[in-house]
Amino acid sequence: MKLSTLFEQGRFVVTGEVGPPKGTHTEEVLHGARAMAHRVDAVNVTDNQSAVMRLGSLAVSHLLEKEGIEPVFQLTCRDRNRIALQSDLLSAAALGIENALLLTGDHMILGDHAESKKVFDLDSVQLLAAAKGLNEGRDLAGHELEQSPDLCLGAVVNPGSDEVDTQLIKMEKKIAAGAEFFQTQAIYEPDVFAAFMKRAEKFGAPVMVGIVPLKSAGMAKYMNNNVAGVRVPKKMIKRMADAPKSDRKKVSAEIAAGLVREMKDMCQGAHIMPLGWDDMVPEIVEAGGVK
Repeated sequence: MKLSTLFEQGRFVVTGEVGPPKGTHTEEVLHGARAMAHRVDAVNVTDNQSAVMRLGSLAVSHLLEKEGIEPVFQLTCRDRNRIALQSDLLSAAALGIENALLLTGDHMILGDHAESKKVFDLDSVQLLAAAKGLNEGRDLAGHELEQSPDLCLGAVVNPGSDEVDTQLIKMEKKIAAGAEFFQTQAIYEPDVFAAFMKRAEKFGAPVMVGIVPLKSAGMAKYMNNNVAGVRVPKKMIKRMADAPKSDRKKVSAEIAAGLVREMKDMCQGAHIMPLGWDDMVPEIVEAGGVK
């Protein structure tokens, strides 16, 4: 079911996330999606995440849809021009995919093909506008389509950004361009999220808080130093550092579930990005009190 329909019904929407493999062996990614499917409304499929070449998001989204798992097809501006972007959106709709998350994409210098040419023919706002145009029956060149898709269009926002005013301005632009819901960057500070949501509520767009389980104290410190808009409090880092290795996954799930509980009344959903710990998602969702 389209996420927009669930939001309209007043549901608290929960999504998980899987990353396609670097190769054609799909059993592991499908196993991960199956592990969380009974506790989430849909599963995002990343698009060459971190600019690392992998099996395509469209292919994996189609495999999930065939299994009866609702996919959220992620599509980035980084690797395709406007012809390919529009074509992939039409292809997704033709394959029965109903939800798309449209974003800029990590710069290729961060990935495993740093010498590749950047595309960025459209930015994320322009891509949303193009997708909305397709839904309305025309392409970016103004030509009419023989049949229109009916995609639910999502976008991203970073509530923890040091330039939160810019994030809010861009959020408003994305809504005007066609965004129907937002998923956020990872949030570890509920007070920061509350302040953001107080300013964003005027837009009336559903927001899903981003939850990334901590795998270690080292991961938390890395994100603090290298991921824009993410700040993991010292108490969480200490809790992970003090946890015996055998208990680290359990403690991580407890922290993530606690964040969901603290922030669920501030927003309309939660997006859980387990980074390979797919089997943790049901525990986080249940302990978080949202399903």
